[in-house]
Amino acid sequence: MAVNQPLTALQVMQDAPVIPVIVLNEVAHAVPMAKALVAGGIRMLEITLRTPVALECMRRIAAEVPEAVVGAGTIRSAADAKAALAAGARFGVSPGYTHTLGKTCQDIGLPLLPGVATGSEIMQAQEDGYTELKFFPAMQAGGPNMLKAWAGPFADIRFCPTGGVSPENAGQFLSLPNVVVVGGSWLTPNDLMIKGDWAQITALAKQAAALPR
Repeated sequence: MAVNQPLTALQVMQDAPVIPVIVLNEVAHAVPMAKALVAGGIRMLEITLRTPVALECMRRIAAEVPEAVVGAGTIRSAADAKAALAAGARFGVSPGYTHTLGKTCQDIGLPLLPGVATGSEIMQAQEDGYTELKFFPAMQAGGPNMLKAWAGPFADIRFCPTGGVSPENAGQFLSLPNVVVVGGSWLTPNDLMIKGDWAQITALAKQAAALPR
């Protein structure tokens, strides 16, 4: 995949079985963490906008780890989307959905995985042209059984369940026909980053990349 090649949300979802949901508290962790994940076969990296250093971390990864594809998580507004794009993000993930956010991402060319938790939210996102969606918070909002129920009325929608997904239950989600990928935070635990145990993060990435789907 070329560095500047435009992406679709589906391509982001299809790259590996897991999209890591990453919270970075130190800029110094960004590049070695990204290199460790890429070495394990995980390239789509969702850097959440939950910390003051998130945008700078995206910039560093985009500049120094060309094999990685930087994404921005916790996008809640048009301003978030624009800031993420300027920092090098090539896709966005949101915890919920609004028409303004969806249109902004379309206008600026940022592929978006909008967050949904109800049938009405799915219908709103689909009305605006989105058919690849993040189911969030997945376990709290009904887990695999909810996705099974949605497979009937929303057979044309593909999901990335995130929230409460773990190595223990990821397989339950990935076995569903309407699930393409899962999102999870277990690949980049803060304690491993503090210790600089990048080899263990690579090992976690390899396990995630090998999950069947």
